[in-house]
Amino acid sequence: MIDKTQLYVLDTSVLTQAHRVYYTFDIAPAFWNFLIETAKARKIISIDRVSDEILKGKDDLAEWAKNRFSFAFENIKNDSDVLINYGNLMKWANEQSQFTQAAKDEFARVNNADPWIIAYAMLKNSVVVTQEVLNKEIKRKIPIPNVCDAFNVKYINTFALLRELNFRFE
Repeated sequence: MIDKTQLYVLDTSVLTQAHRVYYTFDIAPAFWNFLIETAKARKIISIDRVSDEILKGKDDLAEWAKNRFSFAFENIKNDSDVLINYGNLMKWANEQSQFTQAAKDEFARVNNADPWIIAYAMLKNSVVVTQEVLNKEIKRKIPIPNVCDAFNVKYINTFALLRELNFRFE
């Protein structure tokens, strides 16, 4: 049974991969309209750091995010509770011998949205939506699902989100 109050937090990859690969604006406008309507209903959101990553693109996705989806990006930059969770994620990452120092440095980069999404989802008991996949062997990157798994934060991909929210191209 689907929890109608469940909040989903979108990672940058959800929007960028849809835009670049399978749900481009010209062939799947229903997907983008669904995101807007679902965000208006406060079932999905994202965070300011995801917006920052997207706006760097200066492309159609950046225009869409700025002009049609900006209301869905939660401002968390000054949220002390998120910052506490972020600190716990940084401590965990630095203690992991599996990952290279470069992976740890990238994860800790202040403008990397990944740990902030997880920190926010932890605070709000939300589901992280990402196109990244769990990889127990990876060394060169710290994937979102690996961190979610370590902190018992639920995560799903775009297609699972669409199924859970009963999206249909009709």
